[in-house]
Amino acid sequence: MAETSTLARPRVTQLDVIHCARTTIAAVASLLIAHLFKLPEAYWAAITAIVVMQSTLGAALTASGQRFVGTALGAIMGGVLATFCGANVIAFAAGLFVCGLICALFRLHWNAYRFAGVTLAIVMLVSGPRSPVILAFHRFLEVSIGIAVALVLAALWRELEPAN
Repeated sequence: MAETSTLARPRVTQLDVIHCARTTIAAVASLLIAHLFKLPEAYWAAITAIVVMQSTLGAALTASGQRFVGTALGAIMGGVLATFCGANVIAFAAGLFVCGLICALFRLHWNAYRFAGVTLAIVMLVSGPRSPVILAFHRFLEVSIGIAVALVLAALWRELEPAN
């Protein structure tokens, strides 16, 4: 009797290829659009598109709304705090805590808080020659481009769910 292996043979399906193609197109399109607008950290648009493309359209819409609101909150809070307090650990801690309270107050999902915190950290803790307000605005635009491109592509090029 032949022994059967418990490990499946590696294989790439048509759905795998389509998923990789959709993700790549969204990331590259986002990157190119962000470059077109001369955004200094255009890679954030590509990263955001990659993250958004890893969900179904319905899940991506929900998560993207949370990502958009959280990024806006973190950018605003980070821009204000960095302008008036600098890259200060106490101000960062206070801003992060207040972002969490704002998300809780408005019953935003914890994903919104996560993205608010990430954006706050980038805006407050990344040093550079630009003003914190400009950095915050750029970060918001970069993420928004990635979200928009990924959602448009996901809506136009629907992906079938893989069979388990």
